[in-house]
Amino acid sequence: MVSNQDAIDVELIDSQSRLKSFSFSETLSSQSMACRAADTHRDDIAIWLFTSGSTGHPKGAVHLQHDLPYNTEVFAKRAMGVNENDLTVSVPKLFFGYATGTNLLFPFAVGGATALFAERSTPEKMFEVIERYHPTILTTVPTMINSMLNVAQASTHDLSSIRFCYSAGEALPIELYHRWKETFGAEICDGIGSAEMFHIYITNRPDEVKPGSLGRIVAGYEAKIVDGDEKEVGIGEMGTLKIKGDSAALCYWNAHEKSKETFAGDWCTSGDQVHVDGDGYFWYHGRTDDMLKVGGVFVAPAEIENCLLQHAAVAECAVIGHDAGDGLVKPKAFIVARGEGTEMLAEEIKQFVKARLALYKYPRWIEFVDSLPKNDRGKIDRKLLRV
Repeated sequence: MVSNQDAIDVELIDSQSRLKSFSFSETLSSQSMACRAADTHRDDIAIWLFTSGSTGHPKGAVHLQHDLPYNTEVFAKRAMGVNENDLTVSVPKLFFGYATGTNLLFPFAVGGATALFAERSTPEKMFEVIERYHPTILTTVPTMINSMLNVAQASTHDLSSIRFCYSAGEALPIELYHRWKETFGAEICDGIGSAEMFHIYITNRPDEVKPGSLGRIVAGYEAKIVDGDEKEVGIGEMGTLKIKGDSAALCYWNAHEKSKETFAGDWCTSGDQVHVDGDGYFWYHGRTDDMLKVGGVFVAPAEIENCLLQHAAVAECAVIGHDAGDGLVKPKAFIVARGEGTEMLAEEIKQFVKARLALYKYPRWIEFVDSLPKNDRGKIDRKLLRV
């Protein structure tokens, strides 16, 4: 925003190298208030939506004009029931495709409303915004869910206006889901989407939530889970998720080889390891690049993290693979403790995990930290933990 517009002049050099002054306010007021729609085709390029860069440098997914309204129709309207009575609030800002949908396209497509705020999204700010505007839908991420739960006297805040929360961007531990429900009563619909597909394509629906799962496929999309040989796996078997739907990006901008790896015909390779159960609910195990191979067996960091969060002393955590120099990768946990992190506590936490998971999954090393590094989407930046 520009203040004191009447006092602002812009000096430009014309073709005869003479200075000419322009009043910003006069130039603005002289423009027509009528806006003409651009003459575009549904298959014209519309936007570059950048990935979070969680597995490398951010990549620009090139989307066409029809991609965004397609997902708005099948996901927001049909699957989630967003309607004219909804008012949305979002933890992520509008530059993040997640919020571009939930806090801009979706409410305006149905005649709803949204509340925007310029300040950084902190737990305290989110409580303030929710209690001021009384949103019906909250767009959030697991990290913020955890942070809001850890605020002193969190249960005294009124979130009764919220009919459901979107959660995406990273796995939502089942422990956080239950704590949120017990504390605030608001439903969380966890799901998974990507910049490559514009938005969410697998989700839990209000009143159809299976805690710990990603939910079911959104009608209008197709999913398959394949092994390393590109063969589909059976129910309950883990593999790489592939997605098909009419909001898939055309390619990555200026990344031809990576585009060929990800986009093959109608199918987009997500890079996520999942399995599907007999009811059609998908379950997340982790990013392919984050999976750990311990003693020849694949281990999902998310499973260990969910177990760690059940310990009363663990406020936040992240698990990565660590090689101590012997060429063998084992789990290492970074933990934000609710109090002092001591060697005694570290040993107690290790025993806690051993009692609940297979022995090879417990973290061999525990490092207590004041906070975990996060990227601009609020996701834990594991690259920095591996340094």
